[in-house]
Amino acid sequence: MNANTYDELVSDLTTQPGVTASKMFGMPTLKIGGKAFAGNHDGDMVFKLSGEAHARALAIPGAHLFDPMGGRPMKEWVVVPAAQSVLWADLADAALEYCAPR
Repeated sequence: MNANTYDELVSDLTTQPGVTASKMFGMPTLKIGGKAFAGNHDGDMVFKLSGEAHARALAIPGAHLFDPMGGRPMKEWVVVPAAQSVLWADLADAALEYCAPR
């Protein structure tokens, strides 16, 4: 996948079985089996990741843990800025793999 905008990610990923575009707390979100794995927050992308993919995402310049309420970062969720959108598709794939039902 070579998408680098949220709309392109939605277009590419919703062709996969079980992936839907939705909203979570008002944020445009991608879900698999009803479970959110990526979203668009103020133009940046947020991905639910673990392990090596999580560490790789946090190493991206400008990336940080998602903290929508201020003061309580969500440990598995990483914000990747729009300036790094070339990396979004790979991270979306990793998030989808992590959150897909087994």
